[in-house]
Amino acid sequence: MKKLFVSLGVLLLSVLVLTGCSLTRSTAGDAVKLFLDQYKNLSSSVLSDLEDVISNEDFTDKQEEVYRDILKKQYSDIKYEITDESYNGDTATVEAKVSVYDLYKAQSNAASYLSDHQNEFLDENGTFDDSKFLDYKLEQMKKMSDRVEYTVTFEVIKDEDKKWQVKELSETDLEKIHGVYNYEQEK
Repeated sequence: MKKLFVSLGVLLLSVLVLTGCSLTRSTAGDAVKLFLDQYKNLSSSVLSDLEDVISNEDFTDKQEEVYRDILKKQYSDIKYEITDESYNGDTATVEAKVSVYDLYKAQSNAASYLSDHQNEFLDENGTFDDSKFLDYKLEQMKKMSDRVEYTVTFEVIKDEDKKWQVKELSETDLEKIHGVYNYEQEK
């Protein structure tokens, strides 16, 4: 499931970086705001990419619907604040505090629950049913209301039209934006 979030994030953010937007980006911070607002506003390109990724996964129809709703909620409820901008010619670094639902915690709690309640996820033959567990995990993610805040550093460059463009984000920063970053590894 974590790989799914990361691949989704890479795809969506890559498309957004590559497609850009026709709106004016007079500062690097404006480019980051525009970038994050595409998620917040569930732009057509974000939704289209979301559908492409979901259709390639091995979900039931119900799981697809739940997963789609989780990600739409995550994106539309993202909160951010630009905290710093530094420029060096046609390159810039923009730091933003990003607040998202703590989907990592939901996944971690689901894994802990599984270790103590494996019998709940067995099929009629007594075999572990991954689909039952995925239903449970998705339900926990759907109910998650706890938020986590991260600092994300965006590298921004001017394109040939002299408009600021957000460069592709690192896997770690993508995980932070999607709320699946394993912050426990830092302890």
